[in-house]
Amino acid sequence: MAKRVYEVWKGSNKFILGGRFIFGPDARSLLVTLLLIIVPIIIFCVFVARHLRHEFPSYNAGYAILVVAIVFTIYVLMLLFLTSARDPGIIPRNLHPPEEEFRYDSSVSVDVGGRQTPSFQLPRTKEVMVNGLPVRVKYCDTCMLYRPPRCSHCSICNNCVERFDHHCPWVGQCIGLRNYRFFFLFVSSSTLLCIYVFSISALYIKVLMDDDHGTVWKAMKESPASVILMAYCFISLWFVGGLTGFHLYLIGTNQTTYENFRYRADSRINVHNRGSLNNFLEVFCSKVKPSKNNFRAFVQEEAQRPPPPAIIRNPEPDDLGGDPRTKVEDDLDIGEDLLKISQRRNIEEIDEDIRSRGSNVPPHNILETDSVLGSDHRAPTIRSDVRHSSWGRRSGSWEISSEVLANTNVTEGRSHVSPKEAR
Repeated sequence: MAKRVYEVWKGSNKFILGGRFIFGPDARSLLVTLLLIIVPIIIFCVFVARHLRHEFPSYNAGYAILVVAIVFTIYVLMLLFLTSARDPGIIPRNLHPPEEEFRYDSSVSVDVGGRQTPSFQLPRTKEVMVNGLPVRVKYCDTCMLYRPPRCSHCSICNNCVERFDHHCPWVGQCIGLRNYRFFFLFVSSSTLLCIYVFSISALYIKVLMDDDHGTVWKAMKESPASVILMAYCFISLWFVGGLTGFHLYLIGTNQTTYENFRYRADSRINVHNRGSLNNFLEVFCSKVKPSKNNFRAFVQEEAQRPPPPAIIRNPEPDDLGGDPRTKVEDDLDIGEDLLKISQRRNIEEIDEDIRSRGSNVPPHNILETDSVLGSDHRAPTIRSDVRHSSWGRRSGSWEISSEVLANTNVTEGRSHVSPKEAR
């Protein structure tokens, strides 16, 4: 049976209603946030707003206090839901590294089966242009992609998020490109709700003082709920009010919380800042981009791809058998012979030397020598002015010696060059 994307999702997110809503792994903390909002409002409506219904007799204006509190609370809860239950801007993972970014690295080799083999490397960073200025982006090993500018990998959700701001435990979700607007509206609306509840509770204390002609202490004893609500809202204002002011500053300068905390001391140029007015328009008036993930779509099995170009060579048959000690001694002997042979300019002298040493060199080594000498015409890309030894035998495989590499220019490219072609 085919599975849906949310059922095989590699991130740490939690899905409900068949993948229609996505939460962070700490979604349970959202219940605490709901209680911190709903419980004070219930107390306010029951012990404060209900007693003020008839204090403003004209047009029953007292009922407006109760209605505003309920409607505004529903609005705040909707913003909280839009912040925590939607895709914040997750970039889908790649199943394979980007092949177009592979480059051949001759300085890095992997030791497999007793031989050194060339390997391919991905650049850890690359530069892209943003508003005419170069910006360096990093490669994400987990998602196997180059992160777009302002993108970061959230260690809690285990996803790369566009315009990553921070991971908020109070809403149980990352704050990114697609929900930052709703997050700011939620925080700022919570600040206004705290101010409203605090003000109406203080008004009720004033009404009690006027009705009984008593002191403020007597009024506070008569309505302890108003005192508790005022204290609660005062403490909450330090958090949500301070957070609102901080994010107003970030929006005006077109920064994210992540960028502000990480690059504060770098004094680097903010390439995203387009002026305060345009920055606010970008956050509040731009269209929310559609999600790049269809969590309810069925997973399509990808066809098996061939492995990348020969990163590791298979061992040759002659390397698998025989006494390893004898093989090493033969390699040392033939290496010394080739060092002397390669320093001679006359091919005839080389042939005489090989014939003269025929009794000391094993037959299969002579054949290997002939194959090496006969391969000079197949290596036009590696040359040297002086005929130094360009070959050395190590662990059963031929490699270019460091002496030749020092006298030649080898250009790295993205295409793979097999060891046989290099010889």
